[in-house]
Amino acid sequence: MIKLRKFAYKFWLPILLCIGFVFIQSQSELALPDYMSDIVTNGIQAGGFDTSIGEVYSQDTFEHLLIFADEDQKETIESSYTFTSYDELSQDLKDTFPKLKDAYVIKDLSSQQKENLENALVKPMLMVSAIDSMDPDSKEYQQLFQNVPAGMDIYQVFAMMDEQSMSQMTAKMDSQIETMGESTMLVAAGNGVKNEYMALGADVDQMQTEYIFMAGLKMLGIALLGSLAAMGSAFLSSRVGAGFARDLRKAVFAKVESFSDSEFNQFSTASLITRTTNDITQVQMLMIMLLRIVLFAPMMGIGALIKAFTHSSSMTWIILMILIVIGVVIIILMKVVLPKFKIIQSLIDRLNLTMRENLTGVLVIRAFGNEKHSEERFDKANNDLTTVNLFVNRAMATLMPIMMFIMNFATVLVVWVGAQQLDLGHIAIGEMMAFIQYAMQIIMSFLFIAMIFIMIPRASVAGDRINEVLSTDLKIQDTQNPVAFDENQKGIVEFKDVSFQYPGAHEPVLSHITFTAKPGQTTAFIGSTGSGKSTLIHLIPRFYDVTAGEVLVDGVNVKDVKQHDLRERIGIVPQKGVLFSGTIRSNLKYGVHDIGDEELNEVIRVAQAKEFVEAKPQGLDEAISQGGTNVSGGQKQRLAIARALAKNPEILIFDDSFSALDFKTDATLRKELSQLVEKNHHTVLLVGQRIASIMDADQIIVLDNGKIVGKGTHDELMKNCQVYQEIAYSQLSKEELANA
Repeated sequence: MIKLRKFAYKFWLPILLCIGFVFIQSQSELALPDYMSDIVTNGIQAGGFDTSIGEVYSQDTFEHLLIFADEDQKETIESSYTFTSYDELSQDLKDTFPKLKDAYVIKDLSSQQKENLENALVKPMLMVSAIDSMDPDSKEYQQLFQNVPAGMDIYQVFAMMDEQSMSQMTAKMDSQIETMGESTMLVAAGNGVKNEYMALGADVDQMQTEYIFMAGLKMLGIALLGSLAAMGSAFLSSRVGAGFARDLRKAVFAKVESFSDSEFNQFSTASLITRTTNDITQVQMLMIMLLRIVLFAPMMGIGALIKAFTHSSSMTWIILMILIVIGVVIIILMKVVLPKFKIIQSLIDRLNLTMRENLTGVLVIRAFGNEKHSEERFDKANNDLTTVNLFVNRAMATLMPIMMFIMNFATVLVVWVGAQQLDLGHIAIGEMMAFIQYAMQIIMSFLFIAMIFIMIPRASVAGDRINEVLSTDLKIQDTQNPVAFDENQKGIVEFKDVSFQYPGAHEPVLSHITFTAKPGQTTAFIGSTGSGKSTLIHLIPRFYDVTAGEVLVDGVNVKDVKQHDLRERIGIVPQKGVLFSGTIRSNLKYGVHDIGDEELNEVIRVAQAKEFVEAKPQGLDEAISQGGTNVSGGQKQRLAIARALAKNPEILIFDDSFSALDFKTDATLRKELSQLVEKNHHTVLLVGQRIASIMDADQIIVLDNGKIVGKGTHDELMKNCQVYQEIAYSQLSKEELANA
């Protein structure tokens, strides 16, 4: 997979933007539990008062607070507020606090100063709030302040006491405060501020509503931002994945197009199709997942872990325990599932191969009555793939129920442990709810990571298969310093002591082949099956490279010119006529795009295809199905001949291209072709099985076991070549040969 990274380099900008969007999305998700905690703890539980700092205090309350503050706390409190007479108060304060008279108003403080002030006010606010909330007639009040003189204000008594005496009187209250957790203390201090505001006539219910509304509005904004970031990352990752797959498919297709037959022998057609489609799709999906989940899951998981540890460190052991369990489950699952992915890709290759063979050979299968055998063969390949897929999918399906059980178990455990922490005052309800959210985020993040770890090996297998195609060394490549063709030898094809041996073969297919084919002449090749006729002509366009000797076209070794330039000068009609889906016109113009209808009609006439083309309802625009299955074999072969003629090349190669034609059509076509060759000065190389098709050639080369055993005209070979004579007499009588 890493070997394919170069195809992602061009997408560096959208990848960076996608990373940015994923970061924003993760931070948005992590921020929401905090705001939910604030709404529950401060907005609902504390009535919207989340701090011990009051914006304004009455003169009495301010003095009461100072009574219970030590020297450092007094200094901090007094330096943070300004005494302001009623007339100097702002109208906003008068409207908010109708009962306010002279007051102490908070100054404009920095965040650090506010933190120091909050710490200084917590205990004094708790003491004042506790005393103000007591009923003077209650038993508790009488026990605490039984020594207070009758008719004297309790705060006056505290003000006259020294530090030791005050400590003795407030010992019980101090012990109660010390048992409070930090969270409970802040809520209680906030309630003290709320009581002060109520005493000053403020609408605390409205303040609570505004607090919850603003917190909810912030949550909504953060959620919207996270949604936009998620949509942005999804859009960009999809574009990157699709572009990456597009470029990869293009590269694979271009590479396969440059394969010679030697490279094609390394890969089956079915395997190449699978690698270009299914394998690239696997890599594309991984690319999308990498940009979305692989980046998102660690950001979310690590961030949630830090948040959980920061807010509720006493319960983080729960998350660590859950992560260990998840890790064990994932490791077991990966050990079981991962080896199967490579098997799946091989089974897909086999299924494609079986399907392709059944479709290609459907007529042969029917002719031999082997439909049942073909069905059984396909069923076996299909069932093998289904069995492995079912095993993998069932194993993967167990992951979600296990994770859901772990998540629910974690929730119950957090609530159970959190209830004890709540009772001790170490955390607030909102913090426990936030911790549950963080725990779920951590578990889901590791679930995503598990899915990625399972996907990566499968995509890695697919990536290796794709890279295997892309990294295949081509045996036939263009030279780095190509030379120009010799225009003075235009159309001349020359073989100089050529030998050829297929890779891995023990014996050569062709040995010491030497001949020259000239413009305006027809050079024919004949021989028994397997004598090397088709292999010989495949050496001219460099479908194979010679093992020894030289093949020259226009006076230049074919290895010294560009393959494209070489093949531009050659028109080939293969043994099996191949047509592409489209129209008759598009097939004929396949080799030359700027040819007009007049020229097309001429080559159709020469190829003896005019009659059936004109009989088609749409003529040249008649549709051709894939593989040319809607035309007969003879029609297909004539259209293939017309396509080569339309190119008007220097060299025309016919590889047993007249075998599907009847004798009359064959004779007429050869006559028209001879006139065209004489007119346009083509060099014609003709492979034939029938003597009648080649006997008029200017030069006939007879091959036997890869060697030239005869060379000359028909009459010359009939006199001095035994192999040619045997072929001729096996096809025609002596009278027919004499009359010919």
